[in-house]
Amino acid sequence: MADKNLDAFKENQEVTVVDASKKLRIGIIGCGWIAGSHMVSYLKQPDVEIVAACDIIPGKAEKFIAKYGLTGVKTDYASHKEMLDDESLALDAVSICTYNRQHAEPAIYALNKGVNVMLEKPFTVTTEEAVEVMKAEKASGKILSIGFQPRLDENMKMIKKIVESGELGQIYYIQTGGGRRRGIPTPFGTTFIEDKTAGLGALGDIGCYSLDMVLNAIGYPKPLTVSGYKSAFFGKDNNYVGYGRHHEYGDLFSVDDFAAAFVRLEGGIILDFRIAWAMNLDTPGDTIILGTKGGLRIPSTECWNGSVGGPMKIYHEVCGQQVETVVPVINKLKDGETLFDRKIRSFCDAVKYNLPAPVPSSQILYNQAIIDGIAKSAAAGCEIQIEIPEI
Repeated sequence: MADKNLDAFKENQEVTVVDASKKLRIGIIGCGWIAGSHMVSYLKQPDVEIVAACDIIPGKAEKFIAKYGLTGVKTDYASHKEMLDDESLALDAVSICTYNRQHAEPAIYALNKGVNVMLEKPFTVTTEEAVEVMKAEKASGKILSIGFQPRLDENMKMIKKIVESGELGQIYYIQTGGGRRRGIPTPFGTTFIEDKTAGLGALGDIGCYSLDMVLNAIGYPKPLTVSGYKSAFFGKDNNYVGYGRHHEYGDLFSVDDFAAAFVRLEGGIILDFRIAWAMNLDTPGDTIILGTKGGLRIPSTECWNGSVGGPMKIYHEVCGQQVETVVPVINKLKDGETLFDRKIRSFCDAVKYNLPAPVPSSQILYNQAIIDGIAKSAAAGCEIQIEIPEI
């Protein structure tokens, strides 16, 4: 018979108690697909109350709130400004779930109003926009966290632990990226594929995640130069298999479906990057971190899912012998818990207890600068220096 007292020491017995005596008052800006993920996670938090939602499409916010069976939520706003100007809401924070080109404006307005912000990824479309958001963050003293839930995965944390342990020695080269054989995201219309709304394609959608995986592990060194390339061969094809009956989507496609880059980082580190929404290959390769004492191979995933594609492997020497150490996949998510839930919970805790932002803008600014640099280098057809203004 099992000893229940011993079972109490198992990690999966850990229970987090949330103080629900004071509820955080949350508003949602932009009620499209990703807002649903925010809503589902917020509704799991016992100390959260959704009090408002808005969308530029009339009636969309009302339908969105009704979908989740909520009552008493104010939705009669024509814009994010109207909602944020409504002092009766007494908002503690907002989730900004708009399309990419509308990330900066509501984030700046919310911060200027003294409201904490959970901003979906990518940070913005350009480095210049990200800088303006951070200026508002600095002036307001409020929390701005960017929506990079994959870094809350235990396997991502392990990658960072391995690097920080010194097991790999001095890092000098990184290969990273990811992609899909066929995976241009159009089930919800053309928001992701039109420049006027998205601004960035695969680069901003999943490229930012793969960059964060390695940059966070090595301490986010400053990017110095980038030689970038991007293309849209599949997206511009009206006969692309994912478009189905929407043969007009190819004519509307105006972002990237593939991008690659060679990036120089501070500390003499080289970053070899590639990302794809569509390609004639199952994967552009595993992520590799090379150091002077060892190398780490991180198996790719079929479609970016916020974790690793299998057990990782460290290549190093022990007592003069070349050996490989397998790092098993870690799964510490509780029953019913998702990485999105962790993202929302960590943000709520930061707001309640005045903690640092879970995913700080100071780090993601470098992520954004690389993405923006790739786009600008691709347009120029040559390597460019990455300029990041002081804030």
